[in-house]
Amino acid sequence: MNLDQSKIPQATAKRLPLYYRFLKNLHASGKQRVSSAELSEAVKVDSATIRRDFSYFGALGKKGYGYNVDYLLTFFRKTLDQDEITKVTLIGVGNLGTAFLHYNFSKNNNTKIEIAFDVDYNKVGSDIGGVSVCHLDDLEKELPEDVTVAILTVPVGAAQSITDRLVSRGIKGILNFTPARINVPDDIRVHHIDLAVELQSLVYFLKHYPSE
Repeated sequence: MNLDQSKIPQATAKRLPLYYRFLKNLHASGKQRVSSAELSEAVKVDSATIRRDFSYFGALGKKGYGYNVDYLLTFFRKTLDQDEITKVTLIGVGNLGTAFLHYNFSKNNNTKIEIAFDVDYNKVGSDIGGVSVCHLDDLEKELPEDVTVAILTVPVGAAQSITDRLVSRGIKGILNFTPARINVPDDIRVHHIDLAVELQSLVYFLKHYPSE
């Protein structure tokens, strides 16, 4: 099937890894098929949305039968390029960065933190979670060419200058955990994750929408 990924809505694209994770668990448990209602209950996305998401990829299921788990798993593995390893660099080995290194996406076999950078000489030269920590001054020299994604967990004041260096070095995607809204060229993808904002949003919804 020839699929134009650019025509898939971003909201749908963001849900695909969620579906894929659940399908892997189903496959591991030996389940052969799954309904949109079962998917809905597991991933907390309504059935209509799931059916609409899947409809962008053609006929993935049959009415009255549901979805074949093996087929879906194979399809989404190819769609999400799960057979290719995406190498990542981590910039900033503070508390959050250190947690990332110890975790290193252990349940996601296609993503791996390859190298980390920091300015703290107590951490430079060490090995954390199997990842070498280099000095930030050596970024241009030490960053492997096949690393295309960066996780940014640095002080807000340093975020833009480090981003500029990453972009010039060929990084194509940045997961930004700083409050800074960094500027990048149009061909670079940035996902901003502000934990403080997310927490404030959660508290707001707890107070004002307690029944949902």
